[in-house]
Amino acid sequence: MPSTTRRAIITTAESLIQQTGKADVTLSQIATALGMTHAALYKHFRNKQALWEAVATRWFQREILDALPIYTSGSTHEQLHTWLWALVNAKKRTYQNNPQMFALNTQYLDNNPAALRRVLQPAYQNVDILLAYHDAHYERAEAVIAAFAIFMLPTFKETWLDDDYQDRFERTWQLIEPGL
Repeated sequence: MPSTTRRAIITTAESLIQQTGKADVTLSQIATALGMTHAALYKHFRNKQALWEAVATRWFQREILDALPIYTSGSTHEQLHTWLWALVNAKKRTYQNNPQMFALNTQYLDNNPAALRRVLQPAYQNVDILLAYHDAHYERAEAVIAAFAIFMLPTFKETWLDDDYQDRFERTWQLIEPGL
């Protein structure tokens, strides 16, 4: 039951953000929507930060990571190139299509390096497997994804709509590909 309640809290929080069009939904609003007290939320999340990280993490996983297809045609480098292009475009799409959740993601994941690193673990693992690195902590895979930070971190979101977006991606790819 606690995991069911935890999921319901996360789902309700995200729904309220979508309904209100704002990322600043209060814990009291969430509790009221669920018919529980504000204090009851803390039985499932240690603090407000933990709740919002959980909401942002689930959204990031569903809207970005789970939306990425697995590419099996072409060379390993071609597969990685295609996957990275899909990854950066998934992040760009979320910025364009869901500004409220993008703002929440920015506040609780992108501005928190430890949380961002946790949420990116599946991406690191994917790159590690694809390139057969076999790094216990995905160090090289993390470096590959970090090279494309300008295409994923909200600080640079205004540049994602520039005409040279794909050209900049390709130049970055050309710089890192020999080191893979």
